[in-house]
Amino acid sequence: MSSTAGRYFELCKPRVVALIVFTAVVGMFLATPGWPPLNVLVAGTAGIALASASAAAINHLLDQRIDAVMARTRNRPLPSGGLKPVQVLAFAILIGTVSMILLVLLVNPLTAVLTFFSLIGYAIIYTVWLKRATPQNIVIGGAAGAAPPLLGWVAVTGSIDPDALLLFLIIFVWTPPHFWALAIHRRHDYAAVDIPMLPVTHGVTFTRWQILFYTILLVIVTTLPYLTGMSGLLYLAGVSVLNVGFLWYAFRLLATQRTRDDDPLPMQTFSYSVVYLMALFVLLLVDHYFHHALG
Repeated sequence: MSSTAGRYFELCKPRVVALIVFTAVVGMFLATPGWPPLNVLVAGTAGIALASASAAAINHLLDQRIDAVMARTRNRPLPSGGLKPVQVLAFAILIGTVSMILLVLLVNPLTAVLTFFSLIGYAIIYTVWLKRATPQNIVIGGAAGAAPPLLGWVAVTGSIDPDALLLFLIIFVWTPPHFWALAIHRRHDYAAVDIPMLPVTHGVTFTRWQILFYTILLVIVTTLPYLTGMSGLLYLAGVSVLNVGFLWYAFRLLATQRTRDDDPLPMQTFSYSVVYLMALFVLLLVDHYFHHALG
């Protein structure tokens, strides 16, 4: 991969897009007792992936000033001078347009509309307004990031169903404890650029309590697929183990009396939350086909 191609690849935030695409694809498989149509699976995956990458590129463009200050982001393509703003804008428009064409022509218009609103929700509403307006930015803005499994479901069915909304709710509730763990670790960076993340505005101890509260809520929400009949005992057993792990990290964070700048626990919690979400969706998928295999 050339250096220029690598910079464009970095614009797409590949790790984030990979998680988005993964949950969207699982949503497609959960929407049908059999296999989703191949054309929908391919076009829907490509369209959602390109829209996510477009939103990420717009985020790079709009955040280039603060990215240049924060240690975590100062080597990104725009702050480092690897790409020019006009190149990033053109790239974002191009792949965003292609994503909409794919979704409208090869999937269905509802998926295209919902994907477009998710793109705008993250790239514009969250990045431009919410991120700088309130410490609850990630809670409100989390709606855009929670959309992928709903998008995948709608790609197959053409409708918004209760089970799809439950998948949305799981990621919506997962997002605050996931991101606030990272925010604790990076609180000095956010303070330096006047971004009102919760650890900056309300302190680390308050944020730890919020992580615990949302983790408890997440335990409740992730039990709903079993309680509503969407999933079976296989899922319930697996997600119970995952929830014990998340609660363990949340309680450990709360029990920590001091937060040193080099404390690894917040990032360990953040990393676990990523593994948690991926494992949870794998459990949903395995349980789904196990249930249908039994008839």
